Amino acid sequence: MGSFLNADQPVPVMEGSPPSLIIPRLDWDRPPWNRWAFQHIREILPTAEVWKGAGAASALPTRAVDFGPELDRLLDATYTDGFLVLHRGEIVCERYFNGMGPRSLHLSQSVAKSVVGTAFGILAGRGLMSTAAQVTDYLPELVETAWRGATMQQVLDMTTGVRYSENYTDRYSDVGQTDVASGWKPVPTDADPAFRWPRHMFEQILGLTDLQGQHGSAFAYRSIESDVLAFAMERATGKRLPQIISEEIWQKIGADESAGFTLDPAGYALASGGFNATLRDYARLGRLWLSGGGGIIPKDWIEDTRHGNHGMFGEPYSYSLPRGAYHNQFWIEDPESRAIMARGVFGQLIYINWDYGMVAVKLSSWPDFLSTDFSNATLAELHRIGRTLMS
Repeated sequence: MGSFLNADQPVPVMEGSPPSLIIPRLDWDRPPWNRWAFQHIREILPTAEVWKGAGAASALPTRAVDFGPELDRLLDATYTDGFLVLHRGEIVCERYFNGMGPRSLHLSQSVAKSVVGTAFGILAGRGLMSTAAQVTDYLPELVETAWRGATMQQVLDMTTGVRYSENYTDRYSDVGQTDVASGWKPVPTDADPAFRWPRHMFEQILGLTDLQGQHGSAFAYRSIESDVLAFAMERATGKRLPQIISEEIWQKIGADESAGFTLDPAGYALASGGFNATLRDYARLGRLWLSGGGGIIPKDWIEDTRHGNHGMFGEPYSYSLPRGAYHNQFWIEDPESRAIMARGVFGQLIYINWDYGMVAVKLSSWPDFLSTDFSNATLAELHRIGRTLMS
């Protein structure tokens, strides 16, 4: 079954009582199901609250700007659910589609990694975490794994030599096994009965014992490294990840709504992709970075994050970021602007550009995990918007 654009007649996913089209548990993140599922994770998977606190939401003044039909075409063609642009602290564009509204929590996919990286930087600023420490200083059990000898900075930058396959369409790949270990997917009904699937995330981490290269020698995207970070942060603080994110970020940004994490069968919150929040609250997180950290994120962490090793960055990552880099769980657009991005599959994005004084958030439900065409078109449109705002 194919997907549908916002301008099309929607597929009646989970409509009616009882629903006529019930989401298949094995394919809830695939089209057309993801167009409904990404806004209804709490109805599909177990989740833990990231409490927003008892305080009032922080103000987001509005100043509407018309960006013309080019933006309308881009948003429809790229399966957009929500889109927001902040310029110098004011909302200049806020759009909702596909049944999404201001209170809807939307799955962030790998934007979650940047949320976790932000929290790591905050904890490091207080001396609770160290980028120079070895992974085994926090997680001694990993001495028997491929992370032996790797530093926390190498995990933050995904430059360890750990062998981990990020093939999204192969259910037996490492990331396919993460789907099962995280509780996102059941074991496929046609799976080889002799294959041993990890029962939860930490068990999968303990099972990764092969190296594909020397630690620190190359960048390769490995989702599970964000979960290693989170387990280390939990050990160092004695708190679970949802509490860390609540206390260190969500309560401090003046969020509109409590956020949430999906949970694995052992109750672990999935750091690599399980975070859900509202469009405006993702924008508040971006605003915190743009404003210099607001006394929450250390300024030197923000500055350091914007300086990546561009020499380690190559194909296939350079298809959408030909002059990019990856550092501290963020993508860097180029060495001149040093704009940073939190990105997730199926079209999730927080874009932070200091030259434009702009934060943009795009939440989507693409029909494919990755699309270089959609990514490049989105970045081109964001630059057009930025130039318009600066003119």
